Amino acid sequence: MNMITKFEKADDAAEPVEAPTAAAPSRARWSKAALFGLPVAALLAGLVVANKEEAPASPPPAPTVTVATPLVRQVTEWDNYVGRFEASQTVEVRPRVSGQIVAVHFADGQVVRRGQLLFTIDPRPFAAALAEARAGLASAQSDLSLARADLSRAESLIADQAVSRSEVDRLRARVQAASASVAAAQARVRSRALDLEFTRIRAPLGGRASDRRVDAGNLVAAGDAGSLLTTINALDPIHFSFDASEALFLKAKRDRGSGSVAEIRLQDEADYRWKGRLDFTDNGIDPRSGSIRGRAVLANPDLFLTPGMFGNMRLGSGGTVQALLVPDAAVRTDQARKVVLVVGQDNAVAAKPVTAGPLVEGLRIVRSGLSPQDRVIIAGVQLAQPGSKVQVRFGKVQAVRAQAAPPVAAPAAAQATLAP
Repeated sequence: MNMITKFEKADDAAEPVEAPTAAAPSRARWSKAALFGLPVAALLAGLVVANKEEAPASPPPAPTVTVATPLVRQVTEWDNYVGRFEASQTVEVRPRVSGQIVAVHFADGQVVRRGQLLFTIDPRPFAAALAEARAGLASAQSDLSLARADLSRAESLIADQAVSRSEVDRLRARVQAASASVAAAQARVRSRALDLEFTRIRAPLGGRASDRRVDAGNLVAAGDAGSLLTTINALDPIHFSFDASEALFLKAKRDRGSGSVAEIRLQDEADYRWKGRLDFTDNGIDPRSGSIRGRAVLANPDLFLTPGMFGNMRLGSGGTVQALLVPDAAVRTDQARKVVLVVGQDNAVAAKPVTAGPLVEGLRIVRSGLSPQDRVIIAGVQLAQPGSKVQVRFGKVQAVRAQAAPPVAAPAAAQATLAP
């Protein structure tokens, strides 16, 4: 016992024991608090999460859309066509007498006036033929004078029975034959004079000439199958030819008839600056293509428009109709129909089927299915669904006048413009 006590005391002496301080009890208390506080905090956190999961979620606010009543305006509706310009008259210049070209009096591509001298054929053979015909006329006139003198003397002697009546009849027949010879000679003179005149080839109409096909010094032949000298296109007025489908033809016949207003623009133009009128439609529809040929006539005083030019034409009657217009984005496609979303007085969204017309200055014409009092969703259409509730913000439908539009090769089948 004493020995063990000694060893224990010795060990105690080897490891001195620190004296207790005031901080020791404090650390002990914090250790106990941490030991018991962690499970309590975890339990409280679990209760908070459970309470959040059990609380019902609040519904999202109704989307806000912009609504406006349709714009009511007078518009002019057009039908669009594609075609090309053609000369109102085209002439192939060919010689009416054969001979040698001695002079060319115009420049290639020159604008010529009616009656302007273009070519000269050597006139000398024709001048000689004219002189010969005139000599023959003089001879025939001399024979006629002699026959009339003989007849006059015979008629003065018939009363004295110095000349038989048969002789007088013979002399009268001779006068008639001489008169016929004079007439034939006069016709030959006129013919030779025409041949001489035809050696100076003049423009049969005013317009733009093509290049010369024959130079001076060449022999040319007369007739329909003769030498082609040049061609002339009359450009003022000028024609615009196009093909219309049977549906557009029927629509035009029912709405307007003939004499409709035509406006044309070229490939590099944004505006329809060329004005004209419809003056011709063909007498039948082509059974192979189902289209009918039409033509408009336009003034072209500065000869700017040239045959063969491509153009887009819109054809209208010149009258106006009252129409409802909404932004094009407000018209939605629902399978095979067009619908517009409207908001009722209870802020409920409804879809109205409509019949859409052409675009006019950024707005879509609504032909039917909409009233001027309807509140149409013009912004935020993608946020609204039929049957849902929305918050409304009031806006205004306004036309957007385009500054410049790029040219198109194939326009839509219909178009419209706001009436002035």
